[in-house]
Amino acid sequence: MQTYIRVVSAVSRAFGIFSMLLLAAAVLVVSQMIFVRYVLNGSTIWQTEFVIYAVIAATLLGSPAVLIDRGHVGVDLLPEAMHGRGRLVLQIIAGVASLAFCAVLAWSGWVYFHEALTRGWKTATVWALPLWIPLLPMPVGIGLLCLQYVAELMKLANPRLGGRPA
Repeated sequence: MQTYIRVVSAVSRAFGIFSMLLLAAAVLVVSQMIFVRYVLNGSTIWQTEFVIYAVIAATLLGSPAVLIDRGHVGVDLLPEAMHGRGRLVLQIIAGVASLAFCAVLAWSGWVYFHEALTRGWKTATVWALPLWIPLLPMPVGIGLLCLQYVAELMKLANPRLGGRPA
């Protein structure tokens, strides 16, 4: 159990670092695009699309790392008002519901990715990027988010594994 938590958390943090690099790449590409358009009076073909896909991929692939640090936006009025066992039960219910939602999202993302890959779909732009590339972060990122939710639920079940006190 402890090995699972350690491995999944390490992979989640690695994807968090990769997400930061994707955001940095998006910033550099926007800067390059501005330079080409307004200084060189040239046209840009792939930059806008790249930036959109990079930011979306960073969001999806970085979400498990955000879960580790509890960085997601949440309404915690009720959990903060509760103490002890009631708070733990509420955290477990929320974790299981979130895991179920993410599992459905990961599965549907995988189906969509697979269709794009096997049918050779491309974006309807001049760049004509194969659509499986920007779709891959959905099943990968949300799938890893599912694994991280399992790790977080394990921590709740056994506080000695790093769970937060109820």
